[in-house]
Amino acid sequence: MTVLVAAQQTETPDVLPSRKARLAYREGLVASTAGVAPGYVQGNLAILPAEYAGAFHRFCQLNPKPCPIIGMSDVGSHYIPSLGADLDIRTDVPRYRVWRDGEIVDEPTDVKSYWRDDLVTFVLGCSFSFEEALLEEGMPIRHIEKNVRVPMYRTNIACGVSGPFAGPMVVSMRPFKPADAIRAVQITSRYPAVHGAPVHLGHPHLIGITDIAKPDYGDPVPVAADEIPVFWACGVTPQSVINAAKLPFAITHSPGLMLVTDLKNRNMAVI
Repeated sequence: MTVLVAAQQTETPDVLPSRKARLAYREGLVASTAGVAPGYVQGNLAILPAEYAGAFHRFCQLNPKPCPIIGMSDVGSHYIPSLGADLDIRTDVPRYRVWRDGEIVDEPTDVKSYWRDDLVTFVLGCSFSFEEALLEEGMPIRHIEKNVRVPMYRTNIACGVSGPFAGPMVVSMRPFKPADAIRAVQITSRYPAVHGAPVHLGHPHLIGITDIAKPDYGDPVPVAADEIPVFWACGVTPQSVINAAKLPFAITHSPGLMLVTDLKNRNMAVI
């Protein structure tokens, strides 16, 4: 039986490292959230007009690997109490992207001036959570070792379609020796709320990747002769489909600058 590990909050809200990080971003700090507030879940943002929210919610249900929902707001609300008591969606991300008709029109540090009463926020799980679990098991993660962004690729894996939302899955890649790849599958399988197990191992061309050295997003990393590339569904997928849908208005986070929540990574595991 699958059981969600019970939450255990030992810190008081005022001293949570996740809250301290959000307050810093609220005051204007712009910096990558990689490695920030270790132990706490970070999330991808998708903020859409309510008229598109139902179709996007269905898209996430059809595509739980790239789009695992960990939080959702009420219409017009900029709060999601389940992710943080004082979390303010409008200000607590280091940098946002504002989209109109499929084009980025602004990348502000807060979206108060863009906020509307018809907006619905979706927060989707992020691979930072399962990377922490891999590191705790002594697994090497190449892009962290090289201090670069994880390489990400558009694939030929079609996502399930819902309304205007359609397109290929985007994947992130981490190279491992075969035995470590098997262990990585076992570890990340316990984290379905943050992308879960890989969607593909080895042979990049089979999922439409023609050159592993040229990612569509992020930075390339070397794959040694005794390693295989391991691919996980990626949270860039919803940004890609929102872009392709050419919605009249949407807001997302800037890649690598995530929403830091008060959820614990350890509580995302299932046993």
